[in-house]
Amino acid sequence: MKSLIETLHTYCDDQSFVTSWHLKNLRTEETADRWGDEVLPSASTRKIAIMMAALEQVNRGELDLQQPIAVREEFQDNTSGTFQHLTPGFTITLRDAITMMIIVSDNTCTGTICDMLGLDAINDYSSRVGMTGTAHRMPMGMKGQPADHPVEAGNATTVNDLGHLLDLILAGTESPKAAGRLGCTMALCQLALEILCQQKLRARLPFLLPPGTRVGHKTGTGKRNINDAGIVFGSDEQPLFVLAVITDEVPAGDVQDGVPGVAAAAMSIQKMARMCYDQLS
Repeated sequence: MKSLIETLHTYCDDQSFVTSWHLKNLRTEETADRWGDEVLPSASTRKIAIMMAALEQVNRGELDLQQPIAVREEFQDNTSGTFQHLTPGFTITLRDAITMMIIVSDNTCTGTICDMLGLDAINDYSSRVGMTGTAHRMPMGMKGQPADHPVEAGNATTVNDLGHLLDLILAGTESPKAAGRLGCTMALCQLALEILCQQKLRARLPFLLPPGTRVGHKTGTGKRNINDAGIVFGSDEQPLFVLAVITDEVPAGDVQDGVPGVAAAAMSIQKMARMCYDQLS
């Protein structure tokens, strides 16, 4: 683990943008981070917390996974996901809305769920489960905000918060007590993990891993950052490590070797995940 940590730091030192990461070896319980408590733009990685806040209300009986959710035109004014392009007025279940929010980062579903829960309730939930650096300020992302907006003006989180939440979800699939820390049951934690593993945006953490590697994760794409956070499983299907990466100040133009900044940031996440996989397998 020590050599891996040194390798990751050296690799990030050479980047032309900020890279913050949290790593937990799930077989030894060792953890490490780079600027782990630095509050940075979350982009859509924050949707893991929104999902869990919704599942807590399901557990309380305040929401039902099978209840119909109407897709309203007011939430289709966004640039993420697929429902923005569809004719408004159709209905889906809450479970399907949560799924689409995660697996294709659908912001029509995100706005709908945030409207149901309320940002105050989502922030309260994040705080209660230990995400002390996380803030949900806008329901559907940062549309209309300049790339150089202050971090405190938008949705924000830390890699340690993301890693902590993922670790709690995984523990909640195996322990009622751990699930209770999230206000959920083991079955609801298992559902959350299954949804994360259905992620369709796989060009970051999973991209360089062996074909078929199971990864439960949530990506995030902002005007100045590329993020991903997830649980990576080994070839034996047992949890191997948690890795959360947030980049920031990614150049809008090309960086080294004529590679666009967003591509370089995505490639860095790919390579870091592979480094972790090779060292921890």
